[in-house]
Amino acid sequence: MKSIIEHVVLFKIKEEASQSEIHSFVEQVNSLVSLEQPLHLTMGPLTTIQSSSLSSFNFTHILHIRFSSKEDLHAYAVHPTHVSVVNDNKSLVVDKMALDWVTEVHGDDLVLPVESALRVVFFKLKEGLGEDVKEEVLKGVNGIQRGKVVQFTCGENFSAGRSKGFSIGSLAVFPGLSELKEVDSDEEFRKYEKIKENLDTVLLLDYVGHGQTAS
Repeated sequence: MKSIIEHVVLFKIKEEASQSEIHSFVEQVNSLVSLEQPLHLTMGPLTTIQSSSLSSFNFTHILHIRFSSKEDLHAYAVHPTHVSVVNDNKSLVVDKMALDWVTEVHGDDLVLPVESALRVVFFKLKEGLGEDVKEEVLKGVNGIQRGKVVQFTCGENFSAGRSKGFSIGSLAVFPGLSELKEVDSDEEFRKYEKIKENLDTVLLLDYVGHGQTAS
């Protein structure tokens, strides 16, 4: 097993942005896979976004990167090429949030296969809960059976300033979109009944990746 960092960023791109502007932004971000820090990087449009609460989340795109360490995540964040891409496209992004968590995966599974389908779930806990409750929620999320999932990670977010109050993230990898569609979103929300009393909001996001591989 290898310890890694899961880095997930959600973007809401302004409605008046042209398709060429959006395509350019996505291509520029995906080109960052050539930097030395990412183990895996892919960005594209969300296929599904649903919330268990009445709160409005209108994110349009997702970025998923894996790093070997928090140090590599920081080095990527301040890298001039990354900073340039962020600054060049700042006017397109009207909202953004990010979660980062430490997890472990098998060494050969760091880079996800082309066209893998991802189901990312963010959890916001009710206010005032202790660390023991957070541990129980993490254990509950990890213990759920997930059918045709080929890889699953879950962890506590360590970037609180960018997470809009969400404190736990999970990522389930399916072989493709057809396998993901077999698990409908209503069924996904029902899986959390046992820990529901501790949850304020569950945010569910689906995405079909493109297997960007670090060189």
